[in-house]
Amino acid sequence: MMNWTQTQDGQPRIAIIGAGMSGIAAVAKLKKAGYSDLTVFEKAEQVGGTWRANRYPGLSCDVPSYWYSFTFNPNPDWSHRYSYGPEIQAYMQQTADKFGVTPLVRFNTGVSGLSYSDAGETGPVWHLTTDQGDEEVFDIVISATGILRLPQRPGIEGLDGFTGQSFHSAEWPDDLQLEGKRVGIIGTGSTSCQIVGEITDKVSTMHVFQRTPHWVAPLFQKKYSRLQRFFMRALPFMPKFVYWMNYLIFRATFAPATTGASPFWQKTIGNLCRNYLQKAITDPELRQKLTPDFTPMCKRLIFASDYYPALARDNCHLITAGIERIDGDAVVTADGARHELDVLILATGFDSSSFILPTTVTGEGGKDLGEFWNRAPRAHRGITLPGFPNFWMVEGPTSPIGNVSLIMITEHQIDYMISMLDNMRRNNLQAIAPKQEVYQAYNDSLAEAAEKTVWVTGGCDSWYIDASGLPNLYSHPPQQYFRDMHKLDLDEYETVPRVNKLAAE
Repeated sequence: MMNWTQTQDGQPRIAIIGAGMSGIAAVAKLKKAGYSDLTVFEKAEQVGGTWRANRYPGLSCDVPSYWYSFTFNPNPDWSHRYSYGPEIQAYMQQTADKFGVTPLVRFNTGVSGLSYSDAGETGPVWHLTTDQGDEEVFDIVISATGILRLPQRPGIEGLDGFTGQSFHSAEWPDDLQLEGKRVGIIGTGSTSCQIVGEITDKVSTMHVFQRTPHWVAPLFQKKYSRLQRFFMRALPFMPKFVYWMNYLIFRATFAPATTGASPFWQKTIGNLCRNYLQKAITDPELRQKLTPDFTPMCKRLIFASDYYPALARDNCHLITAGIERIDGDAVVTADGARHELDVLILATGFDSSSFILPTTVTGEGGKDLGEFWNRAPRAHRGITLPGFPNFWMVEGPTSPIGNVSLIMITEHQIDYMISMLDNMRRNNLQAIAPKQEVYQAYNDSLAEAAEKTVWVTGGCDSWYIDASGLPNLYSHPPQQYFRDMHKLDLDEYETVPRVNKLAAE
């Protein structure tokens, strides 16, 4: 067991769980800030996180490319306004290699348990146990596991007995051949829309099983010309300029529309969706089936320009009757119809309430994280938890901010963590955790503000809503969150002094 004062140059030992976008950013920014004793644990064989795991046809990001980029590694060579999955994965790998992240990653090494101990002679530490049973000790643990990572399978009778090929969209087989196949897809969220838009013209028949229609806005995709990309390279300030312009446009329009601060923008975006549906789907019966009964943006708004045209094709069938069971190679619906298929795709989403779970995380006094959250996870400023000193999360509970670029959120959170580390070093602290009353007040404020958001007032039930009955999202304006990420107040935290005091350098 090692104390900060016993490591080389007084460096804290920092474990980072996950080598996806957040883990890559954490290492790059921590190294730049002077923190070098870093170990990354990655359950897979490659960096990239969700962009490594998801390989389905049509995979793309609905956040503009220049905004979905690291500020410390702007990319002038994006090929499209909205990047496709393989290009984003290549960018993640390039960033990890360029900033020395890859050599620090222990691949194929998941983390099964974390246990906090404050009883040692050298002060509090975290014991980390890998899936292989190895144990190591760290001063700080940063969870960078992401949000949408645990595929959620529907509890449909007979699903495991489907005689064709069935899989979750996040587990797409590399060798899958769809040409001439009868294909069905369960779910109509963003993933489903991208898949349906991409493959419908390649398959024999496409069956889309819809439980609830979603509002869809057009995705104004554009391929960048060689000349545009040349100017992005020749003028290095341009990618950064476009990055901030995208944020400011979002902050002035979409953000106040979702938080309830702007009825004008809420109505404007709603009209955009309604007009798009009216124009894209000319069949009145099909249009009626695709018309939601809730306010646009109540569920996460889908941006897709290929979905409606795919649904309008002769070989595509939208099925709105509920699924009763799977019988052999057929999906049987409540109206008694049998829909025979060769391939069944489950675009049924993810467990959005788990975060680092099911990894066992045990804090002070044996406090279990799963029991503490009880399916309604919360954190202080989306990062820290009372009773779990020096356990920090990137993209933790309530830190997703509508459709804001997750990379932007991640970078601000890591800057906040660096502030905590700097203050701990300066004030000779071994551990910090938020005070219970501060944690409660912060989340009470979010809960009160949530009542005014479209996620609550819009009349829908979405994956944003957890066991608390409220959305697990940041419900204040995004600029308030980013501002607070640069105002660390140690009075919000319980602190543990170092056993062996090290004079601040």
